[in-house]
Amino acid sequence: MIEFLKQPWPWYIAGPLIGLTVPTLLLLGNKSFGISSSLRHICAACIPANIPFFQYNWKKEIWNLVFVSGILLGGIIAVNLLPNTGPVQVNPKLTEELARYGITNFSNLVPQDVISWPALFSARGFIMMVGGGFLVGFGTRYAGGCTSGHAIMGLSNLQWPSLVATICFMAGGFAMANLILPFILSL
Repeated sequence: MIEFLKQPWPWYIAGPLIGLTVPTLLLLGNKSFGISSSLRHICAACIPANIPFFQYNWKKEIWNLVFVSGILLGGIIAVNLLPNTGPVQVNPKLTEELARYGITNFSNLVPQDVISWPALFSARGFIMMVGGGFLVGFGTRYAGGCTSGHAIMGLSNLQWPSLVATICFMAGGFAMANLILPFILSL
């Protein structure tokens, strides 16, 4: 069983499990699936200010904080009990392309040439980590939810704004990966 859990799950197992969260949450009290709202709930609970955005009954959404805590706990359990000790496998064509940008260290899931404390103080590291983090936060707030909330929950509920947001996520991801990222990596 442990070996089964260590392997990536095929789409025909993982996809339906993710898909079943939507009707399960709806049956459990008309709850919406999404992660980004948990930060708002934490701020509403911890910041005793008169900011209108945080003036709501956050206790009604405590289930979302339990859900996010479960994700964190699941990650901790997976790292400690189900480690993958094998080397990270990267497609040879991608390795060749990334080597042109000076990215050669694939000893971790994320290349340390890009995401690390020393890389943060370079132009490309700062743009990717700080600028990218800001844009993700801004986009999540502007779109009224995160990719999982719109693409999984919103599309399954046939919400027009979620379709528009998901199309924009996909177009932005395509543009970033193919047009902007090569420029940033060349810095």
